[in-house]
Amino acid sequence: MKAELEINNNVLIWAVERAGSNIDEISRKVPAFSNWLTGKRKPTIKQLKTFSQKVHVPFGYLFLESPPEEKIPIPFFRTLQSGRLADRVSLNVYDAILLLQQRQRWLADYLKENDYDELEFVGKYGSINNINQNDELIKEISEDIKKTLGLKNNWANEFPSWEKAKDFLTQKIENAGIVTTFSSIVGNNTHRSIKVEECRGFVLVDKYAPFLFINSADSKSAQMFTLAHELAHIWLGKSAGFDFRQLQPADNPSEILCDKIAAEFLVPQNEIIDVLRSESEIEKIARYFKVSQIVIARRLLDLGKLSRAEFFEFYDDYIKRDVQKKEDKESGGDFYRTQRKRLSVRFLSFINQAVLENKLLIRDAYQLTDLKGNTYHKFMREHLY
Repeated sequence: MKAELEINNNVLIWAVERAGSNIDEISRKVPAFSNWLTGKRKPTIKQLKTFSQKVHVPFGYLFLESPPEEKIPIPFFRTLQSGRLADRVSLNVYDAILLLQQRQRWLADYLKENDYDELEFVGKYGSINNINQNDELIKEISEDIKKTLGLKNNWANEFPSWEKAKDFLTQKIENAGIVTTFSSIVGNNTHRSIKVEECRGFVLVDKYAPFLFINSADSKSAQMFTLAHELAHIWLGKSAGFDFRQLQPADNPSEILCDKIAAEFLVPQNEIIDVLRSESEIEKIARYFKVSQIVIARRLLDLGKLSRAEFFEFYDDYIKRDVQKKEDKESGGDFYRTQRKRLSVRFLSFINQAVLENKLLIRDAYQLTDLKGNTYHKFMREHLY
């Protein structure tokens, strides 16, 4: 006879609601579920394991006497909530944050144990007390980011397109010690997508291993600005997540400052003012700076050259015209190329190094990368570099 278990109904209902589901939907996936709630039947271990997988809850949580209180581990800002922190995020966003935190903890510990130095630029401007708008401060931080990344003035002009410029920038960011990930799902689970309207990205600050997450389901034209915004967070030493709707920051002083630093970093104010003396077409200005038209429109809004109504009209029209490709389409359907973006070449390189040094068990490498068996070994052997 199979052992049946006593489980608190409040925990079961919490698990269902946490997954953004409802009792009817879960009952179709786990037919015995409704009988557990009514007391007609009690779940077996096998059934509970199936249930935990369906609702993405750690198995051990189901045996708690009451639902646990889970808090977002970083501040999460909503553009349309007057700068208030989000009380909750979806389960997929929550788990994506926890997953990257787990990877970050491992990497930070590994770097400390192997005598790597702290990254001096992380939190370099974190002692600023007055973070009101200050053009000189904004320019100073922007220039420091460029200097640290080894970028010259007008660096993007060397590339034929802003897409190529973004790839180059990503490589420079990783070379500086910042793990940069582009993904739109939790781990490698394609059934657990992260909606752009809820999370455009987040940044996890750490002196040894800062992590950036950019939602790759977003329009590629917007990803460049999100990337720059997250760099500003690292220089201020402030972890955060954001929905960044219509490329607008939340009404929060540090978010607004990061937004302005990002704009200055991508399109310096003195340079665009010079360009505007002879050119007014957004498309041509975008080609000059090697950024997307949407970033130029966002900059013109800052400078008062576009009204908010004009910007939002341009934004909505541009997004409709901009083909929003999923990351597998961006990489031409190449699984291994996609993994390089989802996991970060920097992170994967340290995983590989630790395994070869016998400082990380292969089973733990599988768990940290979400790559298993032959897939893991083929990637490390043929596709890491």
